[in-house]
Amino acid sequence: MEDSLDYFAERYQREHEPSVTQSTISPAVASTASATPALADPEEERAYLELLREIITEGDTEIGRNGATKCLFGRTLRFSLDGGKIPIITTKKTAWKTCLRELLWFIRGDTNVAVLQKQGVHIWDGNSTREYLDSRGLGHYPEGIIGPQYGYQWRYFGANYNPYTASRILRQPRAGEPEGVGDKSAQYTGIDQLAQVIDALRSPEGRKSRRIIMTTWNPAQLDQMALPPCHVMCQFRVTQGNRLSCCLFQRSCDVPVGSPFNIASYSFLTHLLAAHCGLVAHEFVYFMGDCHVYEQHISAVEEQISRAPLGAPTVKIARVRDKIEDYCVEDFVVEGYASHPAIRMPMVV
Repeated sequence: MEDSLDYFAERYQREHEPSVTQSTISPAVASTASATPALADPEEERAYLELLREIITEGDTEIGRNGATKCLFGRTLRFSLDGGKIPIITTKKTAWKTCLRELLWFIRGDTNVAVLQKQGVHIWDGNSTREYLDSRGLGHYPEGIIGPQYGYQWRYFGANYNPYTASRILRQPRAGEPEGVGDKSAQYTGIDQLAQVIDALRSPEGRKSRRIIMTTWNPAQLDQMALPPCHVMCQFRVTQGNRLSCCLFQRSCDVPVGSPFNIASYSFLTHLLAAHCGLVAHEFVYFMGDCHVYEQHISAVEEQISRAPLGAPTVKIARVRDKIEDYCVEDFVVEGYASHPAIRMPMVV
């Protein structure tokens, strides 16, 4: 899935999200940007571009399941979220609304790609086709079902999965059991990790914990997933009483194609949780395992690293809703996003 993001995201954005590019920034917009502190420092994106340069010039050549890559192992990037900053990559157009729709899909625990397709989002199409599911040994899955991954593990970790309904298998009470008992076991209901994170962050004592963790890596269900999770585990930490930070460990990073979405997605999530729990977003830290660039993307990466970053935009959460799953795209107000033109990269699945 991570390898198909740019192709579909660019297509969606061309149709639905015309963005300002460097060549079309008006004097008024440029003046506003230069006067906004959040837009003034592009150094964090320069570090991202330096990682791209390092991979294609110094990385090892490896042949994997879906082609040749240049790769490095073990890198870290840091992004400030202070003052509402949201690190959306600017050296190529990033379809941030597409990214946000996927994040909200995760938050709801959904695994049916048709839900995204109805919103014009096609980033999971390549990893939910009949041919692809069959290649994963999931011939019994209906097309468009990705299995118990990402959002499902966030909301129902470990619950038995029904691919025909894209939801949990809930056991009915046995004879003599009180009503509802059959559904109370974690085997059936799963563990709502996201709710546990929210409960901890809302508690003055709970937010001090070093155990506020959410994971998508469930070894017992990996073979039921269309794609084993790439972004594996995130940890949240509150410092100085109200500053919320997030660190993410990602085992496999398609740095030019998937990582821009991962950076924006977990930064959006941190801003959302901060607003939802009465905190302020502070920092996103990105721990990366296998960092790679597919060989067919190298020329596109060379074009991207030749461009100058424009600096981070800002985001505000327009309203605080009662339930985390009730938020919608319109609740995220992104201001000041300007980018260079899109760079198309061929889809690799």
